[in-house]
Amino acid sequence: MSLRVTFVAAARSSVPQAERFEDDRPLDQAGWGEVERAAPELLPLAAADLRYCSPAPRSRATGDGLGYAPLVQLGLRDCDMGRWRGLTLGEAMAREPEAVDAWLTEPRTAPHGGESLVDFISRVGGWLDTRPVEDGCRVVAVAEPSVIRAALVYVLKAPPPTYWNIDVRPLSTTAVTGRAGRWNLRFDGVSAQHSRA
Repeated sequence: MSLRVTFVAAARSSVPQAERFEDDRPLDQAGWGEVERAAPELLPLAAADLRYCSPAPRSRATGDGLGYAPLVQLGLRDCDMGRWRGLTLGEAMAREPEAVDAWLTEPRTAPHGGESLVDFISRVGGWLDTRPVEDGCRVVAVAEPSVIRAALVYVLKAPPPTYWNIDVRPLSTTAVTGRAGRWNLRFDGVSAQHSRA
């Protein structure tokens, strides 16, 4: 028994330099434009057996904009950043440089008073492991890029610092297949036959 979970990264709600921890701002005009442009390619995922999203406004709006009508899942929420919630990385660094350094280098610490990186990865992995398994079941989950990065570290059983080396672009898709405790990363590229056309 295995299932396929396709993660769709939420559209942006701001330029990358202005991204905030646990950003709860809605999609801006540019984000809606990204959703509209990506819709023709991503709309087929609406046929998934189960459709989910994180509780973040931009994830919910992305899922709705793509026609998924997703169910909100608390297990897909962004990392709890404690007192850094709403700050940019630069703002947190200006206020607490040693704490930010510790957070970036020690995955079991939570100097901000929220979740550690290890706890975040475990929570997202726990969500993945508790999906209902029916052979061939297809799931789509719209989430923040950080949540997808955590899921990939969990799926690959990679060391937690690997999280910092994964780049998830807005409206990109990442698929995993398997079941609890046994996941595989799946790449669906263009076949050689199609690429020659």
